[in-house]
Formats: sequence, structure tokens, C-alpha cells
Amino acid sequence: MAEFEDIEKKANEEADKETVNSDEQTATAEEKTEAQAGEAEEATEKTADADAEEKEEQDPIEVLKAEIEQLKDKYLRSVAEFDNYRKRTLKEKSELILNGSVTAVKTILPVLDDVERALAEGEKTDDPAVLRDGMNLIYKKFETTLASLGVKKIETEGADFNTDYHEAVAMVPGMGDDKKGKVIDCIQTGYTLNDKVIRHARVAVGQ
Repeated sequence: MAEFEDIEKKANEEADKETVNSDEQTATAEEKTEAQAGEAEEATEKTADADAEEKEEQDPIEVLKAEIEQLKDKYLRSVAEFDNYRKRTLKEKSELILNGSVTAVKTILPVLDDVERALAEGEKTDDPAVLRDGMNLIYKKFETTLASLGVKKIETEGADFNTDYHEAVAMVPGMGDDKKGKVIDCIQTGYTLNDKVIRHARVAVGQ
């Protein structure tokens, strides 16, 4: 029985020694970690101090020159970008105008074809009625073609004189009060393109 007690006592003593050794190792590791953290913090502070000293040691004139160079580079880049934008816009505008003209001309060409055919047929007949009917058909087709392009005739018959649409080329007196300020006759037809006047109607106005 005494032998078991001695064995148990020795086992407990060894366990206590291992526990003490483990605690000592843990404490040592913590102390090393704290020391390393302190060294890292000290190194960081030294680096920051060195950077601050380096900045203080820099010549103010050199710093200003560097800033000027940066601003100059940004300015040149902005100018180049704007110039590219301007050139691109001008090119697109030119292409739009060109393509618009092409569309208008292609739309009118069939009317020109009809005029050529009418002239060719006119050489084969002396009947004025045939020529008149042919011209009326071409005229109506031409009006329809212009309307498809947004071109409309300014109506003048019985209209009040309006300087936005009409240009008075003659004043006609003695037409009565009901004709005063009214369009009496249209000397030259006016037109609008997409509701914008491209040629005023030249008219005679009652006085």
C-alpha cells in the first residue's frame, strides 16, 4: 500500500513540474511577443520620423517645381482630349450634313426621271392636253416628295397678313374693310421645312 502511495506521489510531483514548465514557457512566449511588438512599433515610429525629416529636408522650390509639372501634364492632357472631341464633333456634323443631302437628292431623283420621260414623250405628240396632264402628275408627285422631306407650302389664300410667313411686295387700296390686312394675291409661294420658314411667301396685301 505504501509503495502505491509513493508511486502516486512521484507521479503528482512530475505532473506539477510539467505544469510549472508549461506556465514558464507560456510566460516566456508572451514576453517575446510583447518584445517583438514593441520593436515593430519602434521601427514604425523611426520610419515615420525619417519620412518627416526627409520631407522637411526637401527644397521647397523643388516641391513646387514637381507640382507645376504635374499640373502642366494634366493641362496638356485636358487640351488634347478637348481637341480630339472637337475634331470628332466636326467630323460627325459634316457627315450628318452630307448624308442629309444625299437622302434629299435620292428622294428627288425619281421626279427628275419623270421630267425626262415627259420631255421624251412630248416630242412624240403635239396634243397640249397630254403635255398638261403629264406636267400636273409630275407637279403633284414633286409636292408629295417635298412633303416627305418635311417641306410644306405656306398657305396664303384668304389668310391674314403675317410677317412671320409673308413678305408684302404690294399694297392694294380700295379692297374694302373685309380685305384690309388680308392677303389678296400670292406673287411667289413660300415654304417651310419642319415648320421653319425657309422662304417667305411674297404677297399683295389689302389696304
